[in-house]
Amino acid sequence: MKDDLNNALEALKTGKLILCPTDTIWGISCDATNEEAVSRVFQLKGRNEKKSLIVLLDSVHKLPSYVKDIPDVAYDLIEYTEKPLTIIYSGAKNLASNVINQDGSVGIRVVKHPFCQQLIQRFRKPIVSTSANMSGQPSPEKFSDIAQKLIHGVDYVVEQDQDVTEPKQSSTIIKLEPNGCFAFIRR
Repeated sequence: MKDDLNNALEALKTGKLILCPTDTIWGISCDATNEEAVSRVFQLKGRNEKKSLIVLLDSVHKLPSYVKDIPDVAYDLIEYTEKPLTIIYSGAKNLASNVINQDGSVGIRVVKHPFCQQLIQRFRKPIVSTSANMSGQPSPEKFSDIAQKLIHGVDYVVEQDQDVTEPKQSSTIIKLEPNGCFAFIRR
């Protein structure tokens, strides 16, 4: 795992794309503060740049670095939700402009997958994660479902968890307003 972690880390540090397991499905990832790398993610997936991407953090304590005002309820939602939870916050900051939605919001998930968590912790910056599929196609439930075009289109493929056959699901997504009210976007 150490070499795998170092190789993925080096790729992120040099603005490259990786294919990485998360606490949900496999994702295409890059430095969430690097606009050029984020553009490559959109190009690889054939995805419209007006669509949003999710940002992954390793710790809830890093949220204030990337979101202006965090409602207190966000911390409770993250701590007590059993299923992986992506929260769309208003007032994104310190991220590549093409990660931030037109309304200034951003979807962030505090990841609980050990490899992914260690990678982000060592990288010391957030990473983008978007499902490892071509735009409009079903999300892969396991590594073997990922199209070869995507596998060959990234700069590094993480070896960790490639043999996991248990199907994974996407995260729950909620939009959280500054007043603490929220609405489900995807359950």
